Amino acid sequence: MHMLSSVTVYCSSSNLAPQEYFHAARELGREFATAGITLVYGGGRAGLMGCIADTVMEHGGKVRGIIPRFLVEREHAHYGLSELHVVETMHERKVKLAEWGEAYLVLPGGFGTLDELIEVITWKHLGHHHKPIILFNLNGFWEPLLLFFNRMATENLIINDHAAYYSLCNTTEEVFKLLH
Repeated sequence: MHMLSSVTVYCSSSNLAPQEYFHAARELGREFATAGITLVYGGGRAGLMGCIADTVMEHGGKVRGIIPRFLVEREHAHYGLSELHVVETMHERKVKLAEWGEAYLVLPGGFGTLDELIEVITWKHLGHHHKPIILFNLNGFWEPLLLFFNRMATENLIINDHAAYYSLCNTTEEVFKLLH
């Protein structure tokens, strides 16, 4: 596999997330810029979203943000990006986020991040895309969700090989091995 040129990152917009998550976002941002990978993300200035975007920009990388008009103030739209696209709806944002990245990297996050993750897994299951989905399992963050996926499989609600839809990484190095 060749190095991807753009990756969509889903992550928290909370400024209260654990500091180790911010450290990881900064590490990823530096690596994105160094590798020439364009960051595609939700366009916010707050939380892990803003942290990774700022770091990519500080290191000379390219960032494409997409934010719906009603969240411009709430998520503090980031006007210091290579590109900021203001769209009308969350649906339009999610479609562009899904289309513009060649892979999906999912850091810890809240309801929005979980919604985006489930959507890209569902789309992969339905054959809508075949892009890599990488769960960055900082501090075991995704393990409870994966246990739930296993329960759904045990109860025959989803296919048993659901884990083939995504990769689990615990370090920045593991993430970048998958992006090569």
